[in-house]
Amino acid sequence: MDAITERTSIERQLEIAASPETVWELLTDPAESTRWMGLSASFDLRPGGTYRVEVIPGNVALGEFVEIDPPRRLVYTWGWEPGASSTVAPGSTTIEFDLTPTATGTHLRFRHLDLPTAESAERHGHGWDHYLGRLSLAATGGAPGVDPWVDGPM
Repeated sequence: MDAITERTSIERQLEIAASPETVWELLTDPAESTRWMGLSASFDLRPGGTYRVEVIPGNVALGEFVEIDPPRRLVYTWGWEPGASSTVAPGSTTIEFDLTPTATGTHLRFRHLDLPTAESAERHGHGWDHYLGRLSLAATGGAPGVDPWVDGPM
């Protein structure tokens, strides 16, 4: 009998008072992306290109770009390099950002698919809530400042 592994996902939706182009830059430009998430980032922004972000010390997210449709849709795989505090393997899950223009800015639909357990979905959901709030602040001209998680537990 084959074992069946149940995968789980998280979804968030938020309104951001900034254009899709502004939000897109924050998602795809390594210098801009580290304003809201990560200590360093390196992107090869093409299908099959590498996505790599040192989110906090010792925790590096790694994946590859799957779909790039500026400024509407961004999809990449996601996981953590060995040594991180998560057991989600590099490239084993998928991140989707859908940006829709609205009268007041952008409707962002975020999905993190194929997380291996309910616990990993809960932990990643907690992390994404933190970072999506910082993304929204950066997009609207705010200064998220130094990520408080850099020096302390998530």
